[in-house]
Amino acid sequence: MTEPVRVVLVSGLSGAGKLSVLRALEDIGFEAVDNPPLTMLGAMVDQAQRSMAVGVDARTSGFDPGAVVNALNDLRADPRLRPELIYVWAEETVLLRRYSETRRRHPLALTGRVSDGIAEEQVLTDPLREAADLVLDTSDLPLASMRALIERRYGAASAGEAPRMAVALVSFSYAHGLPRDADLVFDARFLRNPHYDPILRPGTGLDADVAAYVEADPDFPAYLRMVEQLLDLLLPRFIQEGKKYVTIAVGCTGGRHRSVRIVEKLAGHLRGVDGDAGGRLWLHVAHRELARMGSSGAFPLALAPTAQESGPVGTGEAPRVSSV
Repeated sequence: MTEPVRVVLVSGLSGAGKLSVLRALEDIGFEAVDNPPLTMLGAMVDQAQRSMAVGVDARTSGFDPGAVVNALNDLRADPRLRPELIYVWAEETVLLRRYSETRRRHPLALTGRVSDGIAEEQVLTDPLREAADLVLDTSDLPLASMRALIERRYGAASAGEAPRMAVALVSFSYAHGLPRDADLVFDARFLRNPHYDPILRPGTGLDADVAAYVEADPDFPAYLRMVEQLLDLLLPRFIQEGKKYVTIAVGCTGGRHRSVRIVEKLAGHLRGVDGDAGGRLWLHVAHRELARMGSSGAFPLALAPTAQESGPVGTGEAPRVSSV
């Protein structure tokens, strides 16, 4: 039986890195087309000879989020296709910095402030975020890590797989705010803090001595077990209800020690559960504060950035994509 043709629509906020995502998809074999008229989408997909990635955003001729959602639903109704929608976003402060660095105008604020264009686009594209199969936050995501993430989810090894629920595990610092897209938040600040040990302070929860210190807290095993049991209950129900992605955030004071260790332990647990459950989860791990420090361990399930690909996503480099 012929495998369904994969069709990935890429949308989101201008400056968040949609073009970088399109380029990553093209590099793994997708035919990439940036911003074709929506009226041409059906005909393009009908003629597709291989997997297709299509950029759709506020620059698209006749752009209307409701029309995009309707087009996506039409694609999902076709058994010959395997469509998905990626929504790419970043925090407003990050988008403002990127526009300042590139000195480009926002497509919705050609004569006004960039911040006004960002706010308008957030409201305009919110229905697409709600309909997305994957919501990708590029605020602190290095380009190489994003490319590795796309390759794991959409590469040749995943071609015959059934769609899986995307689960993001994120460690963070309460001092810098909760991750905006968090669905579940767990607090690790009650555990004893390696920060107060001058030997352990420079390390992170990825280091063996720091991990051992955190796990030696007498309440650590019970806390971890209860969180694991809660996830074992919730995640299958999320899948049953058709949820496409979930972000699980674990926070501590600095986001470098306790939360990092718990996220790593939860990742190990979910990898084991997923193996027993037939691969229903697609797991992504990120340590937000370590990423902001430039740590190579900030995205432990992704490839480490190379010397050529260490910059952030969304810096304005155009992808090699077809145009219509």
